This record gives sequence, C-alpha cells and structure tokens, in this order.
Amino acid sequence: MKSLKICFFAIALFFVAGLSTVKAQDEESPVTIGADIVSTYVWRGVAYGGPSIQPYVDFTTGGFSVGAWGSQSFDGGQEMDLYLSYGLDFGLSIGLTDYYYPGSEWFDLSETSGSHGLELNLGYEISNFSIAANYILNESPNAGTAGSDMYFEIGYSFGIIDVFAGAGDGWHSSDGEFAVCNVGVGASKEIKITEDYSLPVFGQVILNPDSEQFYIVAGFSF
Repeated sequence: MKSLKICFFAIALFFVAGLSTVKAQDEESPVTIGADIVSTYVWRGVAYGGPSIQPYVDFTTGGFSVGAWGSQSFDGGQEMDLYLSYGLDFGLSIGLTDYYYPGSEWFDLSETSGSHGLELNLGYEISNFSIAANYILNESPNAGTAGSDMYFEIGYSFGIIDVFAGAGDGWHSSDGEFAVCNVGVGASKEIKITEDYSLPVFGQVILNPDSEQFYIVAGFSF
C-alpha cells in the first residue's frame, strides 16, 4: 500500500511542478489546454456517460508528459484523471494513470474504500501500427477496480481512418473474465472555419462483443 501512495502522490507532484515551470505568455509554451465534446463517453468499449465535455491540460517537454483529463456528462457522470508518461524515440512509452470519480473522498487511499485506480500503461508505435498494454496496480471499490485488471489493444491507421481491437478483464468485462470488449473504426478530419482556424471533428463506430453493445460516437475538439 505504501508503494501505491508513492505512485499516487508522484503523479500529483509532477503535475503541479510541471505546470509551475511554464510562462503563460510564452507562445512556445509546452502546455496544451483544450476540450472535446462527445455525443457519448465510451471508453474501452464501455459507455460511462451520455453527451459529455472532456477538458484536459497537458505539459510536455522532450519525451516527458504530465497532465489532467476529465469528463463531465450532461447527465451528471464525472471522472477526473491525472497521468504521467515518458516516450522514447523508437516508439515505446511508459506511463501511470490515476483514475478518480468525484463523489468519493479524493484523499482516501485505503484498500477498503479507496477512491483511486492506479494503472500502469505501456505502448509502442511503429509506422501506422500501435499496441498497448495496461495493468491496474490496486483494488479500489470507489473506482471500480478489482486489482490486476488488464487491458490490451492493437490499432492500425489508414490515413484519417483508424481501426482498433481491445480485450481485458476486471472492470473491462461483464463478468470480470478476460474477453474482447472493444472493436471499432474511427475517422477524423478538420473542417475549415476561417483562414486561420479549422475545427477538428471525429467519429467512431464501436462494438463490444462481450456486453453485446453497439455505439456510434461523434465529437469535436477546441
């Protein structure tokens, strides 16, 4: 449990420290601030909310990134995550994500009523191919993790078209057993609004073979 607390506070510490080094007026600022608006919040083949606004703040320098990402559904669902990662030149990345759902106590790190799910993230990209492996480090009743939850995903990009397939256990499947839960295709493009501004839009068609649910998602970024 002590090691999990260290991981949790490391994310928060690096996030605060990273943002504190940035001058807001610098045009070359390593900080990115934005938001997506989506018709449905679907993550790894599971719907966590209806129409949602998903803000984010990211600080990147070299191969190191630290940031915060959230989702606020218009139907009341909330999620607020912190993450840190490091990417190597040959396509490999390693990271840690802290999943938190408002309503539970943010500082509760206990094994019986903990509010945070901590996940180790590994990824590799080469050309248009990507593969990811993720592993939950702890059991967290309020975050919904069983501990040792795994999720694997492969993807391939054909220009503006992406195809992907993912499988996992624990909180990713209906019975906790390993199953294919996320198969789909997505596309993205930019719609020119003015000479100087284009609006990024995207869409996905997703099938979850495990829960037998089907989703069509659209969104835009600003």
